[in-house]
Amino acid sequence: MPLGPRPADIPRLRTAVKAYKVSSMITGTFLLLLCLMMVFRYGFGVDIELGGPFGFLALVPKEQITAINLSLVILTVHGWFYVLYVALDFIMWRLSRFSFGRFLFIALGGIIPLLSFFLESRVPRQVEGIIQRTDAAAAAGIEVAA
Repeated sequence: MPLGPRPADIPRLRTAVKAYKVSSMITGTFLLLLCLMMVFRYGFGVDIELGGPFGFLALVPKEQITAINLSLVILTVHGWFYVLYVALDFIMWRLSRFSFGRFLFIALGGIIPLLSFFLESRVPRQVEGIIQRTDAAAAAGIEVAA
């Protein structure tokens, strides 16, 4: 089976690429915050407290937190945005008909720090190139994929 998107899938693929760009930036940012939070938690034994008695933002031992535990918020937000990131990766994979290895590599972007920023600039550019080739082939009347 030839690889490449079907012409009917191009509008959904464009939407998925736009959403992927946003989700990869948010996921990457929260991954960096998560790494910083892990250094605080496991390196120094403190969590980040928001709006507590020690100030607006404070590094406080987990047992002494009385206000919002920002460390847990960072963990949760990164987790849910990573789920969105992988879902959009799956949609792009399915519509673009990439190899499964490429799907897995893009999924690593939300786990390996800074990789999502690299992929955010590269993957959409590659997908846009694929879309342009598919549009050109459809305009010329050539069937790209079955």
